Amino acid sequence: MKRRYTSVIVLMILSSLLIYGCRTHSNQQLHQQSVPSPLPASDNQSIKPTILILIDSLMDKPLRQAIEQGRAPALAYLFANGHYFPQVVSSFPTMSVTIDSTMLTGTYANQHHVPGLVWYNGKEKRMIYYGYGPKEALKIDQPQVLLDIIQDLNQNQLNKATKTVHEALAGQGKDSASINAIVWRGKTKHVLQIPPLISLSTPLPKKVKVTGPALLSYAAFAQLDPNQKKQKRIWRKYGMNDEFSAEEAAYLISQKKLPPLTITYFPENDMEVHRKGPSTIEGIVKADKALQVVLNAFGSWEKALNQAKWIVMGDSGQTAVLDNRKAATIDLRTLLSTYRIADISRHVEPGDQIVLAANERMAYLYDLDAKLSLDDIVRHLQQEKRLDIIARKDGQRIVVTAGKSNSMVAFYPGGPETDEYGQSWTISGEPKLLDLTVTNNRIKYGKYPDVMARLYGAMNSHEGRYVIVTAAPGYELITESSPTHIGGAAHGSLHEADSLVPVLVAGTSTRPRTLRIVDMKEWLLRMVNE
Repeated sequence: MKRRYTSVIVLMILSSLLIYGCRTHSNQQLHQQSVPSPLPASDNQSIKPTILILIDSLMDKPLRQAIEQGRAPALAYLFANGHYFPQVVSSFPTMSVTIDSTMLTGTYANQHHVPGLVWYNGKEKRMIYYGYGPKEALKIDQPQVLLDIIQDLNQNQLNKATKTVHEALAGQGKDSASINAIVWRGKTKHVLQIPPLISLSTPLPKKVKVTGPALLSYAAFAQLDPNQKKQKRIWRKYGMNDEFSAEEAAYLISQKKLPPLTITYFPENDMEVHRKGPSTIEGIVKADKALQVVLNAFGSWEKALNQAKWIVMGDSGQTAVLDNRKAATIDLRTLLSTYRIADISRHVEPGDQIVLAANERMAYLYDLDAKLSLDDIVRHLQQEKRLDIIARKDGQRIVVTAGKSNSMVAFYPGGPETDEYGQSWTISGEPKLLDLTVTNNRIKYGKYPDVMARLYGAMNSHEGRYVIVTAAPGYELITESSPTHIGGAAHGSLHEADSLVPVLVAGTSTRPRTLRIVDMKEWLLRMVNE
């Protein structure tokens, strides 16, 4: 029983980790909360430090709503005194771990090699989970999941040849900090402490060696403020909460230890949106209170703006899921019932033909049987009208169709057609399947922003023969024991509702090269040096 109780605790940690244009505005009068006897950052820095705060699942419409209702004064202050980009393109799959890998490395999944929240490792013949639902928890190896998240993701699974922004800054002799972010690989050696209740009742070690940025804060595993205790208790998700993140950032500011770049992750809005739907603003209100703590650490909000460069952004959007389970969920096992599908509770066995890895509104479907044809699998999937995109590889081409469609579009990099990001492509078939408009060799994206580069990245992110599917808005993909968000919201797909996020910038006049998260690394390196 002791081990079962610990499994529940590990589940709490992991689910908290990953269940998971431009214009200038005039000043507004806003309320500022004060902090007794603050210690402001140094006024003598020749280059202002950059603080990036990532609010999980922050979206444009609810952000504006929270500001207009006067419930997000800190965000309103940055909005009024900076620049706002409401539609920045995320990565794919639109799941936090892949998005963060893209942001930190400046590459899509074909280069950073982190395919999604859930994927199948053919070399090890096992599923990789960076998060899971309560029913899945009873069937999978939870200690291994924890090791994948806190060690293997950053040290092994994230492509070592693709350098993170922390590694790039270390190469320039500059420090950086990561607070509660999921991806944080750097060049400084650290030791993560496994909470005693877990290490004493599982095979996990008490300590895990990793390399990260010079300053690493990661919930109960590593903290900067030696007095941080309250916010990392078990009922506060061991520190994976907005308050912990804010207090750690405020500690760096008050102690005058703020490095050239600090990336801080506020995780809790994601859970609010999953439960209540994309219109809720409660998670934004909570994140704003945490942001106030960070701003107040400078002594005043004016000083915060004068002494630092600020980026506040989302990572993905979310799409409303219908409130009827039968109507909302697409069970991939039913569509592929003629095949032998691997059980998630064990390693793949001889005779297994298909492995399913659902990432909410996106899924990988792995063909393990050399005798099977991907075309046959695609034909089974085409019977489901709620499938938005069905994609497979054919040599270097990505071939795309959809549920209840006989149409096809294929593309590959290089060729006569050029998109708005300067990427060139060869396209054949029906571009409308991907909502592409091609005029005089110029490509215009529709409801699937930067769809070819993002889909190409996922289709070449790891070894194996697989099909990628996404669900149309309103629907969610499920497999064995998958978590669902009935009546709430989910993400994962290529659709603009999942893919477009807002970015607030203040304290600097610099701009990203393009409005895509894949170009954030280049922008951050430029900001740090300007």
